[in-house]
Amino acid sequence: MKKIVGVLSVAFCLMLAGCASQKQDTIEKRNTDISKDLTYDHSMELEYAKMFAVDYYQNNYALVTIADDGKYLIVPEGESVPEDMDKDITVLQQPIQNIYLAASAAMDMFVATDALDAVRFSSLKADGWYIEEAKKAMEDGDIIYAGKYSAPDYEMILNENCGLAIENTMILHTPEVKEQMEKFNIPVLVDHSSYETNPLGRTEWVKLYGLLTGHEDQAEQAFDAEAKAFEQVSDQDATGKTVAFFYITTNGEANVRKSADYLPKMIELAGGSYIFDDLGDEEEATSTVSLQMEEFYAGAKDADYIIYNSTIEGELSSMQDLLAKSPLLEKFKAVKEGHVYCTTKNLYQSTMELGTITSDIRKMLTGDDADLTYLYKVE
Repeated sequence: MKKIVGVLSVAFCLMLAGCASQKQDTIEKRNTDISKDLTYDHSMELEYAKMFAVDYYQNNYALVTIADDGKYLIVPEGESVPEDMDKDITVLQQPIQNIYLAASAAMDMFVATDALDAVRFSSLKADGWYIEEAKKAMEDGDIIYAGKYSAPDYEMILNENCGLAIENTMILHTPEVKEQMEKFNIPVLVDHSSYETNPLGRTEWVKLYGLLTGHEDQAEQAFDAEAKAFEQVSDQDATGKTVAFFYITTNGEANVRKSADYLPKMIELAGGSYIFDDLGDEEEATSTVSLQMEEFYAGAKDADYIIYNSTIEGELSSMQDLLAKSPLLEKFKAVKEGHVYCTTKNLYQSTMELGTITSDIRKMLTGDDADLTYLYKVE
């Protein structure tokens, strides 16, 4: 059978603005000469991530560039801020503390690097966390709820000297919140890890958070462990099975991952094939596309397996729950053959477990589904 080789090295650049090649140029051709007081030394070695870059300078200064979204100079504790820097560079003075974390997918990275004490505010309440360490920290009062990303409690955040707000890309739909944060002199960093097209590219963002919090060694170790988990899964025979990954929206459309997204890459790593091989415009900065049910049916009806994404609409408790969402689903090959699976709610918060999730998909495809972690069979 055909071997899956070289998949981990495949990485494409998604768009935020302009074409994909322009975005890659923005990262690769960035200007490292940002101040006469800073001498460039080297850049962080990134194997898979394409949406951020880090350039190091003498005396442990570091410049973070995130896609087309911003530049951040990390100033070591006790060091001064260069006076001649460009105004578009945001200064982050270490130690960076009392972080407001609205990018929930990043929480697992703070846990993995033993940097949870740098987080003071959450955009989720305790019962919204499936990461036990985060949930316990909130129950103990070490992390407090400071409003959702679109309506943060500015007064609370200001009173406790928030050193950084880490937002997900949803903040781009409410730019006034970002502007208000910055007006209060609270730096805002937008996490674009979900736009990485390689799963290990998403995981590699742990190195950025390790840098911010002074836990670079732990971040390297955490990434290396996850890379090894992927290696164990990827060196497998292809199964020849096709997989559809989706959920049904409240208006009856199918929300589907784009072909270049990291989740289809995980299906490929697991030995399967994503049912949509050319879906979505890579020039649009989103990882999903919504299809009318008739269009979705035409493209996915012959998929060997269905994985229902429970993150938005909740988990399925039975096949009846699935079929209630659309009568067309009853005609799908995977439904007829009993090959329907659902993700657990904690899937998207478990960003340091993508290797385990890929292993679950592999087990599903090979019929070894008795001991899954992030998937379960829908009966």
